[in-house]
Amino acid sequence: MLLVDGGTPRDVFELVELGDPIVWARSPFLFEVGEELKLRIERDGTAREVSVRVRGHRKDGVTELEIVA
Repeated sequence: MLLVDGGTPRDVFELVELGDPIVWARSPFLFEVGEELKLRIERDGTAREVSVRVRGHRKDGVTELEIVA
């Protein structure tokens, strides 16, 4: 799972669990709740880009991201 920033993919997330519509990930960066990000999710040889909204941060350091498009 990569953050797409200005068309450049950046490896800033460690995928914990991939659900639909929620993705749980760890990152050394703290994104603001409500912030929207574009991600590239690569799975089983295919890739798709999705927009996500930061829903919150758990006490164990996992960020909850909601797929919005």
